[in-house]
Amino acid sequence: MVELHALLLKAARFEVNRRRASLPHLRGDDHEDLAQQSADDALLAVLGKLGEFRGESRFTTWAYKFALLEAGVKVRRRAWQGREVPLEDEAWAVLADARRGVSGEAETRDLIEALGEEIERSLSAHQRAVLVAVTLNDVPIDVLAERLGSSRGALYKTLHDARRKLRAALAERGFDTAERDRSEQR
Repeated sequence: MVELHALLLKAARFEVNRRRASLPHLRGDDHEDLAQQSADDALLAVLGKLGEFRGESRFTTWAYKFALLEAGVKVRRRAWQGREVPLEDEAWAVLADARRGVSGEAETRDLIEALGEEIERSLSAHQRAVLVAVTLNDVPIDVLAERLGSSRGALYKTLHDARRKLRAALAERGFDTAERDRSEQR
């Protein structure tokens, strides 16, 4: 158990240090404390999921991932601690206004304008808030879930439903969203 915790602590330190730039307000001891908390939580998660280990990789590789995940989540949450989570729609208007000035991209401009209209018309207030927070304001999904008292899965479902509604509404207006979807997947 001590060796496993040491491995998890090594992984957590690596991830906290890799993401150090997102936490400029923390001191050295705070980084170590974050790594310790991550390793502790990862150890509990590994022990709780031992029955799910299928042996498709080395045990240490499997366990290491728990520490990376825990540290990543803790760093994102700490980076947003005390910050306001922007849910307002003004960010969409800023993006749409910025794209209006681009010359020679009439189709893109029309699509963005239609998208803005459909965000207002087709989505519920909750779908709009989640979409804007995650896609325009770069709020991490786990931070948003915590602030809204929801789960990551519920927010992923909300985003999925919102995107599906927007694609359908844009297709109904004559925009070829299938081609754009294929080009984004490349």
